[in-house]
Amino acid sequence: MIMMQLQDILFSQGFGTRRVCSGLVQQGMVIVGDATAPCLDPGAAFEEEGLVFRVQGEVWQYHAVAYLMLNKPAGYECSQKPSTYPSVYTLLPGPLRMRGGGAAAGVQAVGRLDQDTTGMLLLSDDGKFIHRMTSPRHHVPKVYEAQVKHPLDDKQLRRLLEGVVLDDDPQPVRAQACSAVSEHHLRMTLTEGKYHQVKRMVAAVGNRVESLHRSEMGDLVLTPELPEGRWRWLTRDEVLGLTQKRVAKA
Repeated sequence: MIMMQLQDILFSQGFGTRRVCSGLVQQGMVIVGDATAPCLDPGAAFEEEGLVFRVQGEVWQYHAVAYLMLNKPAGYECSQKPSTYPSVYTLLPGPLRMRGGGAAAGVQAVGRLDQDTTGMLLLSDDGKFIHRMTSPRHHVPKVYEAQVKHPLDDKQLRRLLEGVVLDDDPQPVRAQACSAVSEHHLRMTLTEGKYHQVKRMVAAVGNRVESLHRSEMGDLVLTPELPEGRWRWLTRDEVLGLTQKRVAKA
């Protein structure tokens, strides 16, 4: 059983500096568990595991490490300092952007999606998890749904599976899997993460991506239950499914 002072719990979850968190407690803004009255002692200790609390009326559950899924809309950049479009981080509540304090506070995107690409984006404050999910060595499959300009044919699909050469790398890159869902809908699975990879691969076989959506990552599937622009916590089983040694989908 791990016990932690309430002010430290709030700090770890991103509710401000320890002084700010202490003030929230002293001002009666924090209710822990099933209590009907606020806890007024910043030093009161609680067990971390399964802890649920309310801060200014909003319910939060304690998470030692954050693992999130976001359904990214178009028109957002995966950057803390966006240049043209708003940041995907503005779609998250403040505490998730401030978790842990310090210069590297908050959750970070697990890889990036272009501003016009939609779909599954994972975020975490676990550096090892981010590395595992983004490193080509671990071959984590990512499934993309591309609407293309010209009708798909068997020759294009075959070339994508066999490999095409991109202008920044003499080594061919290939799709782990690809299929024509319809005449203009390409479903492609990749295990790498090169810059604009789907768009450049499709261009290399004489077609053009008109819109792009990431629908799967590892064993996770983006379902309609998570609306565009919304996020949710990953379950423990989902995290284990992503981090256990695996072989990429054929």
